[in-house]
Amino acid sequence: MSETMSSGHGPAGSPPVTEQVVGQLQGADTRLMTIMESLIRHLHGFVEDVRPTAAEWEAGLAFLARTGSFCTPTRQEFVLLSDMLGLTTLVDDVNNQGPADMTPSSVEGPFHSVAPPRELGDLIAAGPEWGRAESAVIRGTVQDCHGNRLPGAILDVWQADDKGHYDTQDAEQPEGNLRGLFTTDENGEYWFRTVKPASYPVPMDGPAGDMLRAMGRHPMRPGHLHIRVEAAGHHTLTTHVFVNDDPYLDSDAAFAVKPEIIVNFEPCEDQASIERYGMDGPYLDVTFDIRLATESEMKR
Repeated sequence: MSETMSSGHGPAGSPPVTEQVVGQLQGADTRLMTIMESLIRHLHGFVEDVRPTAAEWEAGLAFLARTGSFCTPTRQEFVLLSDMLGLTTLVDDVNNQGPADMTPSSVEGPFHSVAPPRELGDLIAAGPEWGRAESAVIRGTVQDCHGNRLPGAILDVWQADDKGHYDTQDAEQPEGNLRGLFTTDENGEYWFRTVKPASYPVPMDGPAGDMLRAMGRHPMRPGHLHIRVEAAGHHTLTTHVFVNDDPYLDSDAAFAVKPEIIVNFEPCEDQASIERYGMDGPYLDVTFDIRLATESEMKR
């Protein structure tokens, strides 16, 4: 450890405070001890680097306490804080390294909740957004990384509406709106009907919002759907489907955009397709094929 990170001393002749703290790690869980030693050394290094005043340190602790006070069963402010600092994306990346053909993962975000089971082709938009927003058909296949289709895969879908609101944020939306659990058919295919999701600001009324304002950053996330996919023998994938023409793709507040999961929302006016998918008129056609890696193909 460098001298800069070990300048704090206790009584005369005692080791630097960082080494004193690390030296008291005696737990039996070796992984936890590794994590705690690294955390202690990085936090102590931060203090040596920044040299916060006592008032600044107290303000930081008060910020964390206030963050905790904003957490509820439907809002996790610490998750939002992690998202806005890019930490969630970084953790997601180090835990989801697989073959080049695997669909890239992306962050879960703070708005996931239990979704109602749906049949293939169901309409997941049952709130005021249906008839108001651009309608869409989302369809595709679930495959392994060698192109073999995976029947029986489970897709957990959730999204915001055309005004950027999830059902848990909007009293006008019924519970479970714009959410669904789907199972791929015998050909590994899935499809459902919905509306085009809008870009939206993350909640700005709490500590995470205060932090963004202080840093001079905007709070916007580009329009997207979330999809979590599970299939027997395969690594569970959580990813996004980003709207291709969204103005915030290059500056996502959660740093979650990856080129491979930006998807075209193609206008379709073909009458046969409109009838085939049970749409009321022209709609946006979205094809998103998903490739899963086996657990043995994931890099550890």
